[in-house]
Parts: sequence; C-alpha cells; structure tokens
Amino acid sequence: MLEIKVDEEENLRLDSFLTELDELELSRSYLKTLIKDEKILVNNQKAKASQKLKKNDLIQIEIPEAKKLDIEAEEIDLDIVFEDDDLIVINKQANLIVHPSDNIVSGTLVNALLHHCGDKLSSINGVKRPGIVHRLDKDTTGLMLVAKSDLAHKSLSEQIQDRTAERYYQAVVLDNIKENSGSIIRAIGRDLNDRKRMRCYDSLDNARYAKTNWKILKRLEHKSSKETYCLIECKLDTGRTHQIRVHMAYFKHPIIGDPVYGIEKNKVKATRPLLHSYKLVFEHPISKEKMFFKTELPDDFQTSLKFLDPV
Repeated sequence: MLEIKVDEEENLRLDSFLTELDELELSRSYLKTLIKDEKILVNNQKAKASQKLKKNDLIQIEIPEAKKLDIEAEEIDLDIVFEDDDLIVINKQANLIVHPSDNIVSGTLVNALLHHCGDKLSSINGVKRPGIVHRLDKDTTGLMLVAKSDLAHKSLSEQIQDRTAERYYQAVVLDNIKENSGSIIRAIGRDLNDRKRMRCYDSLDNARYAKTNWKILKRLEHKSSKETYCLIECKLDTGRTHQIRVHMAYFKHPIIGDPVYGIEKNKVKATRPLLHSYKLVFEHPISKEKMFFKTELPDDFQTSLKFLDPV
C-alpha cells in the first residue's frame, strides 16, 4: 500500500493530482481503473476520479500484482552509476524516452532496464513503467533513480514527495539574471489549449503548487553577438512535468535549445535543451545510508559552453 499525503491546498481532481505526480508516473486511464476498482481510497473512504482534494487528505493506493509485460527487453547501452539489490542510479543519455506509451513500445529506458534487470524491477507503476521512480524528459540528461523492489520504490517515492530526496540540475538560460539566487513559486498545470504543453497559472484551479530554487553558477557572454547567458543550478522542491523548463520561461530566462518553451535557434550550437540532472541526494531505502551522486556535464553540453566566455 502506497500512501500519499496532500501537503498543499491543491483544489485538483483526484485523477489529475495523481497523474501529475512525478514520483508515481501512472497514466490517467490506469488510475481511473484503480479508482473504479476501489484500489485508491481517500482518507480510507471510497473515492471518485472527480473528487476534489484538500490539504492533509491521505491517498491510499493499492497497486495490483503486475500483469505479464508485453514490452520486449532490448539491449540498449546504459551508463549505470550505482547498482545494488534494491536500486539503480542511471546517468541517462539524451534522446532516450523513459517509458513506453501507446505509440512508442521500443527504444525506451524501460526496454533497456528489462534487458538489464529481467523481472527484478518494482511493479508499483504498472506494466509500462516498472522501476521508474521519477522521470526525465527525452532530451534531459543526467541522474535518475530506478527501484528494483516495491519496498525500495515506496521509500524513494515518499522521499521525493516529502522533499528529503534532493535533486539538482544545471541549465544554460538566456540573458543575464540580475540576482545571484532566488526561488520561482508558480503553479503549473496543463495548457488548456495544448495538452502536450505545461504552463504557469495564477491559481490552483487548473494547476499544482510548484517551487524551483535557482542560483547563478557562472555568468556568460557570446563574444561576437554580445548575447548574455547564465549557467544556473536548480534545486527542485516539487516535481511537476517540465517544471524547470516552464518556470525559467515564465521567469523570462528560457533554457537554451528548448524548442517548446525556450530558444531553439541559438548561438551556442545547442541541439537540445541544455538541462542536466547532475546531483542526487537521498537515503538508501533499506540500509538508511545517506547516498550522494554527482555526474559531469555531458559532452554536447560542454561543447555548447565552449562557445561562451565568463563575463
């Protein structure tokens, strides 16, 4: 049984709230099935998909035993930073989708994990997302957690939800930011005009509370054009879909190379969003040991930085 406490005044439908949980990663259709089958309760009571949530509500989720996977294992190179009987830390490469969908059933991280781990992956997120504790976008690189048991998955998900697990990113954004550090607190929800995009909202009616902490690592300039940039570190307090990309675009400092929210054509030769998950800190779910992982910027990220000089 997985328990999730609503720690903000969400005002969202139960199915919408759970769909957007980065630490859960269940499809809306699967969630509706679980709700209908009374596998999801709110405060120990039967719930409806449309039920509006309040602060301190306790959601209890019973994930049925996983069905046989119809997704094939594939031999795909993985950069495994750490692995034991309970979890894997992966340094994800660019252009790798994390889990299959109705249209994409091969070439994903899950296909690679099935080849590497066989059936030794957690089943909490259903048959299409075994082991996936949190997601990175297709072109976002860096450190990701994968659970090999339901017990590990539950612990890691709870650490992400209660913010004891720390996730740090580096990104290159447009223009010089006046301040040295700050926080962006802005609700994020689906763009009602384009369901593939997320956007910031003034209220929680169509969105969820989101907070991104950022600080300047280096101020940069493109010599010939005199365009300015910043290499920043972002620490997530929440884990909303596309959170850093959406927040930095709202902040008027979009991520370079981001064709959806930012600047696709750029002077620094970036062919993807310059966003990298470079540091993870969490408690090992079984040994309770403090775990710390850090990875270097990938080659294409460093190549883009070479076009810029410190200010």
